Amino acid sequence: MKNDVQLVIISGMSGAGKTVAMQAFEDLGYFCIDNMPPSLMNKFWELVQESGKIKKVAVVIDLRAKAFYDEIMKMTEDISDLNESDAAQIVFLDADNETLVSRYKETRRNHPLARNGRVIDGIKDERKLLAPLKQAAQLVINTTTLSPRKLREEIFHSFESGDTQTFHIEVMSFGFKYGLPIDADIVMDVRFLPNPYYLPELKNQTGLDKPVYDYVMAQPETEQFYAQFVGLLKSIVPGYKREGKTNLTIAIGCTGGQHRSVALTERIGNALGENYPVHITHRDIMKRKES
Repeated sequence: MKNDVQLVIISGMSGAGKTVAMQAFEDLGYFCIDNMPPSLMNKFWELVQESGKIKKVAVVIDLRAKAFYDEIMKMTEDISDLNESDAAQIVFLDADNETLVSRYKETRRNHPLARNGRVIDGIKDERKLLAPLKQAAQLVINTTTLSPRKLREEIFHSFESGDTQTFHIEVMSFGFKYGLPIDADIVMDVRFLPNPYYLPELKNQTGLDKPVYDYVMAQPETEQFYAQFVGLLKSIVPGYKREGKTNLTIAIGCTGGQHRSVALTERIGNALGENYPVHITHRDIMKRKES
């Protein structure tokens, strides 16, 4: 029976961008393991197949010790067996020698194969060692001229499936009296709107209750604000996505985070949800009751 687990082996030259690649696969929903010893690859693959719980796996195989020499050579011989199931793909990241030397100079790190020698010598030794793995790769990405963002885009383009959404929006309400949300990308203050808190019949309800929601939306200021703010968001969100951002958090705040911000967060979140995956949360909606 053919196994439907997707296995991606990420390897390549040290300094060519394997860390960025692994982060991209994490954003694509892959279970990622960094720096797995090649000798454990086949055993790990067997365990994944037996578990039946993991469907997408990305494994980074790196050169960080000379002891891996023979193991990597053995693994390249076994790759063909993995590929018989059409479940395994090798992604090999490369860059020219000059670029790799420059990157090592910037980070001031030692090359794993040149602990006591020149970086360029370690790069040349590594290139020879990994030649069979590069030849076996289904996808070779040269990162010489690629920024981290462009590398992520390259991986997304090659591996993003129709049911995978790498970009999503978080729309949250909050109360200014409890502090700003530190993870927000965009913060909007709606304390200028009439406050239902001062109406006895609405005070103990929230923006999730229809009477409060209707009251907030019935204000002329609300409709004008909503139209302009949602129009602005729809014009700028594509730019965040193009720049490689995978999560955009929009925070809507009022005084206590119970009435105005909650109602508007619901409406704004639903509007954006027509074009993007959206998750709506209300950080402080229960704070007053808890206190």
